[in-house]
Amino acid sequence: MKKGHLIPMNELDEIFTQIKKYSKIIIHRHQRPDPDAIGSQTGLAEILKASFPYKTIYAVGKHIPGFDWIGTMDEIDNAEFDDALVIVVDTANAPRIDDRRFDQGAKLIKIDHHPNDEPYGDIMWVVPEASSSSELVYDFYQRFEDQLTLPQPAAHALLAGIIGDTGRYLYPATTPHTLNVAAALMALGANGAAIGRHEDELSLPVARLSAYVYEHLTILDHGAAYLKLTKDVLDQFELKEAGTSGVVPLPGRIKDVDLWAIFVQQDDGTYRVRLRSKTVPINEVAKHHDGGGHPLASGAKAKDEAEIQQIIQELDQLTQAEKGENE
Repeated sequence: MKKGHLIPMNELDEIFTQIKKYSKIIIHRHQRPDPDAIGSQTGLAEILKASFPYKTIYAVGKHIPGFDWIGTMDEIDNAEFDDALVIVVDTANAPRIDDRRFDQGAKLIKIDHHPNDEPYGDIMWVVPEASSSSELVYDFYQRFEDQLTLPQPAAHALLAGIIGDTGRYLYPATTPHTLNVAAALMALGANGAAIGRHEDELSLPVARLSAYVYEHLTILDHGAAYLKLTKDVLDQFELKEAGTSGVVPLPGRIKDVDLWAIFVQQDDGTYRVRLRSKTVPINEVAKHHDGGGHPLASGAKAKDEAEIQQIIQELDQLTQAEKGENE
C-alpha cells in the first residue's frame, strides 16, 4: 500500500522508542468522545497489547455505554501513572482531555489530526490532512508493521473511527489513502457493513428529534442555517445533550444549506455550538467563540442569546462572501 501522508520519521521513531521503553502505557482521548476518539484510543491499545503482551496497557476516560461496541475503558488508581508513558489521541487542546491525570505520567505524547493550534506534550505527531486519528494509528502500525501486531479488535475499532470521522466517506478529508486503510482493516477482520449500520442507527427519541430538526431549521438566504435546541425541547424528546449528536449532520442533506450551526442548551443556560460546513471553512468563527476544530467541523460556545445571534451573523457573512466571490 502507498503511504498516504508524508510521515516525519524522526517523530514516529521517537514515539516507537518511547513505547518500547516504558512497561506501562496509558492512553487518553477527548471528553464527549465520538467514534474516532474511542476508535483511535482503543485501537492503539489493542495493537500495543497484542504486540507487547508483557506491558501494561490502559485506555482511560469516562465510560460511554453507547460506545461499548467499539471498545471499553479501564478504571485505574492514581499510582498507575507513576513512571508511565501517557499517549493522548484525537484531542486538539489539553483542557479537552478526558481524565485530568494525563499530566501525571513520566512522558506525554500527542497524536492528533486536528490543527495544532494549542500544542502540548513532550512529543507531538499532528497531521491535519488525515481523515481521522484512527487513520493515523494505522499509519503508525504500518510504519512498524514488522514489529507490531494489529488484531481484529483493533481493526474493528480503527475502522469505526474512520467511518465516523469521514461521515461514511462523504467528507472532503476522505482520500484514496483513507479508503486503502479501510480496505486493509477489513482484510484484517473489521466488518465495514456492520460498523456502518451501527453508526447509522437512531434511537426512537433521536428519530423523532430528527423530524423536529427539519421542521424548525432556519435557512438564511445565502445558505447558512441554524437551529436552537433548548432544554425544554430536549426534555420533550426525553434526551440529554449528548443524545443530540445524531442530528448534527442532518441539515447538510438539504441542497440549499451550505453551512450550519446547532445550538444545544446546557444545564447552566449556556449553549454548546456544533458548527458544520460543506465547503466554507468555519473554524475561525469557532475560535472567536471559545472553540475550534477542523475547517469544516468545529465546536464553540455561546453564553447567551446575544452571542447566538452574533454567531449566526458571522456564519451568514461567510456564506454571503462565498456567494459573492462565485458570482
